[in-house]
Amino acid sequence: MKKFILLITCLTALAAQAQLNNNPIRKLQMAEFAISRLYVDSVDENRLVENAIISMLEQLDPHSTYNNAEEVKAMNEPLQGGFEGIGIQFQMIEDTLLVIQPVSGGPSEKAGILAGDRITQVNDTAIAGVKMSTEDIMKRLRGTKGSKVRLGIVRRGVPPLLHFTIERDKIPIYSLDASYMIAPHIGYIRINRFAATTHEEFVQALSRLQKAGMTDLILDLQGNGGGYLNAAIDIANEFLGQKELIVYTEGRAAKRSDFSAKGNGRLRQGRVVVLVDEYSASASEIVTGAIQDWDRGVVVGRRTFGKGLVQRPIDLPDGSMIRLTIARYYTPAGRCIQKPYSGKGDDMQEQYAKDLLNRFNHGELMHADSIHFPDSLKYRTKRLQRIVYGGGGIMPDFFVPIDTTRYTGYHRNLVAQGVIIHSTTRYIEQHREELKKKYKNFESFQKKFEIDDAFMTDVRTLADKEKIKFDEAQYTRSLPLIKAQLKALIARDLWDMSEYYQIMNTTNESVQQALRVLNEGTYEKVITQQSAK
Repeated sequence: MKKFILLITCLTALAAQAQLNNNPIRKLQMAEFAISRLYVDSVDENRLVENAIISMLEQLDPHSTYNNAEEVKAMNEPLQGGFEGIGIQFQMIEDTLLVIQPVSGGPSEKAGILAGDRITQVNDTAIAGVKMSTEDIMKRLRGTKGSKVRLGIVRRGVPPLLHFTIERDKIPIYSLDASYMIAPHIGYIRINRFAATTHEEFVQALSRLQKAGMTDLILDLQGNGGGYLNAAIDIANEFLGQKELIVYTEGRAAKRSDFSAKGNGRLRQGRVVVLVDEYSASASEIVTGAIQDWDRGVVVGRRTFGKGLVQRPIDLPDGSMIRLTIARYYTPAGRCIQKPYSGKGDDMQEQYAKDLLNRFNHGELMHADSIHFPDSLKYRTKRLQRIVYGGGGIMPDFFVPIDTTRYTGYHRNLVAQGVIIHSTTRYIEQHREELKKKYKNFESFQKKFEIDDAFMTDVRTLADKEKIKFDEAQYTRSLPLIKAQLKALIARDLWDMSEYYQIMNTTNESVQQALRVLNEGTYEKVITQQSAK
């Protein structure tokens, strides 16, 4: 009874203080204190606080979010450029983990794991044929650097079960998918995210391409959802002159901060084409906006996502994190490319998420003239005074409609239900040695290898097994794309991601448009020689 009276006294004191100060924080503390001490049933205080934080952030904007400790760890790994584990690329096929490739220089390669090996045991626990989830298998394979894991391996042509003990280590995650010479004097670099290691990877790729004779660059940011602001600034710096503004940020409590080029970039000369699409966002838009605003290059593709808000990560004591929007970022011409959002909570998130679907339904992804910006969102580039727009993503200089002719329901089902990837994995497992002997290098493979009728019969058989209804008209329409994907996946498994994109880019209309812009004199009609000085 005395304890109860003491609680009431404390609550009364808190209430009086809250009323005196009219302090929202005191009010929140009082509510949590009352619930945790007086509520009729026991409560999970951590969950109460988490829900309160989430509810507060939902009233703000679509990008202010809360992540628990596990989510923070999973979210940071790709941006920090690595995780700790055994270092393999794998594919689950028929309830068995099939090694596609060991990571070059990683623990598995050093221990003798080979492409095509099947991992059936982890620390004497069977993982094959037991319908264990991919997530559970990854948890067993990953671990802290220096820890050891014992694997049971089935290798084609070697009868007994092989055993390997692997010491886990730091495994790099690369943010550059591909870099190669796509045409004489034209290099191609594809960045999938802006991470801690992106600039270093970019510089290394740039050096290799320049040694190979590159003077012009196609920078592919299609599907790149962003990442670290500093990584975007470092990449943009490679293209711009000294003291040229890359981006500036400004908010209610955050004073304006300018980020300018140092003038030591490695690609301040030569022509540049940036590829973007409706999934290019945030850091991608910073790089694209800086290059476009300074007339340093041209942009090819479709209107970008439109994320112009800056989040500051706020670490909480239990390892969780709040990502709070503190400012907007602006391109050198003064554009804020953040697309509109309104409403609160789930309604705001739902409407925001539907934006890309609405673009498709309104025909924007097929027709550039369906997009209309008000004059208030009109800006001019820094050198040539070309008209550009803000307030909803970055508009390309050369629009490329999304190709709906090759994508059919039958093809989507083949991809979604894993038929394409499983067919390739099965083919590689059966023909790996034969392919390596026949094609000594990728150039030979690219010129001579064809997906034959027998391969496509296997694809259709697996599709039937997955109960995908065959549609001959759709199959015929998508066949060139299906064959390109199969060939590209085989190239990836035999070599790497650069080889995958060398094949897939022959079917990518934005890439082909970029080549036309550079090769047919169109580039010079937009960007004069003066802007390249």
